[in-house]
Amino acid sequence: MRKILFGVIITLIVLFTFKYCGDKQEDKIVLQESSTLIKEQIKNVGKLIVTEGHFSEVFNYKNSKDIFGDYFTSEKKALVVVNADVTIAYDLSKIEFEVDEETKTLTILSIPKEEIKISPDFEYYDIQADFLNPFEAKDYNDIKNIVKKSLNKKIEASDIKTNAKNRLISELSKFYILTNSLGWTLQYNNKPITKNEEWEYLKL
Repeated sequence: MRKILFGVIITLIVLFTFKYCGDKQEDKIVLQESSTLIKEQIKNVGKLIVTEGHFSEVFNYKNSKDIFGDYFTSEKKALVVVNADVTIAYDLSKIEFEVDEETKTLTILSIPKEEIKISPDFEYYDIQADFLNPFEAKDYNDIKNIVKKSLNKKIEASDIKTNAKNRLISELSKFYILTNSLGWTLQYNNKPITKNEEWEYLKL
C-alpha cells in the first residue's frame, strides 16, 4: 500500500513539474512573439514623413555706393519675386529604441530632428545699375541670404511646422496603441507614456 501511495505521489510531482515547465515555456514564447511584433511594427512606422508648403515673397533690393566721398552716390536696385517650396521631414527610420523583455518595456531613446528644406525660385525684374556700381555675384548672394532669413521667419510663423509635428505625433501614437494592446509599457525620456495625449506635451 505504501509503495502504491508513494508511486502516486511521485507521478503527481512529475506531472505538475511538466505542467509548470510547459507554462513557463508558453509564457516565454508569447513574450518573444510580443517583442518581435513590436520590433516589426517599429520598422513599419519607420518611414519618412513629409509636410509641404509654398511661400511667395516680393523684395525691393537697393544698394547705394558713395563715389568720390560724399560728392556722388551710385545706386543699384532690383525687384525680386521669390516662389519657394518648403518641405519639413521626419525620418522615423532613425528612431533609436530599446526593448526590455523582462520588464516588458519599449523605451524610445531618441526621435530624429525635423529636416527643413527650402527650394526658392528667383525672378529678377527692373534691374537698375550703372557702370560705377554694377550688379555683381555678391549682390545675388546678399539677396539669397536676405530671402532665406525672411522665409525662415515666415515658416516659423506659419502652420506648416505645427502640421508637421501633428503628423509626427500621429505616427508616434501607434507605438502607444501597440504596446498598450500587448500589456507593455512605453516610455520616452525616462517618462512612461500612459495615454496618447501626453505626446503633445513632450519635448520632441
